[in-house]
Amino acid sequence: MKGVILAGGLGTRLRPLTKVTNKHLLPIYDKPMIYYPIETLCKAGIRDIMIVTGGSSAGDFLRLLGNGAEFGLKDIFYTYQEGEGGIADALRLCEHFAEGSRIAVILGDNIIQDDISPFVRKFERQDSGARILLKHVDDPQRFGVPELDGDRIVRIDEKPAEPKSSYAVTGIYMYDRRVFDFIRKLKPSNRGELEITDVNNAYIREGDLFYDVLDGWWTDAGTFESLFHANQLVARSTISAAASAASSPR
Repeated sequence: MKGVILAGGLGTRLRPLTKVTNKHLLPIYDKPMIYYPIETLCKAGIRDIMIVTGGSSAGDFLRLLGNGAEFGLKDIFYTYQEGEGGIADALRLCEHFAEGSRIAVILGDNIIQDDISPFVRKFERQDSGARILLKHVDDPQRFGVPELDGDRIVRIDEKPAEPKSSYAVTGIYMYDRRVFDFIRKLKPSNRGELEITDVNNAYIREGDLFYDVLDGWWTDAGTFESLFHANQLVARSTISAAASAASSPR
């Protein structure tokens, strides 16, 4: 299975921090933001990775990441998104890279504690379809929100004023090859973008979308508040792990 990291957009909600750089190059504690989704995919055993970027700082990704040797990769692939056409528009650019194989997609500003390997293995055992990851949050109206009926998702609403559940659809998605067929049929939303929520709802209509719920912490980092929160979470986790390692008998 191949991996896709979506790191385009203009990061306007983080101006002036993003006035001269891409949001995904900003620091989260002791590493650039883009390191975290790469590490998430690598821990899940995914070695073919494409990064979708955009804006005027696209070349900085190549200077920072090179061929991915720092992560144990032989190469990293890159493609460029013009403007802000939405998540599904960015994913559309990766069809040639996917070559008909299944893909794991992660938004470049998603910082996650859990190892997603168990979820990736479950997806690989599916006959077809998609798998998404949910997380309980206090402010679901900021995200795509699933409406649940037992263990099924019956619909996902994008940033609803009255959420049907307290879960957020995190920016981690797994798709079979049909995802690009669904994207081709999309029409721009009221925001003028191709919405990934519409892709997920297409899989729901086919009865072929499944989900898991994350146990550990998760956050995006697309606003000043969530960027600060991401730094706090990673700092606490890193410092705690270092202290634990130091106190362990050698």
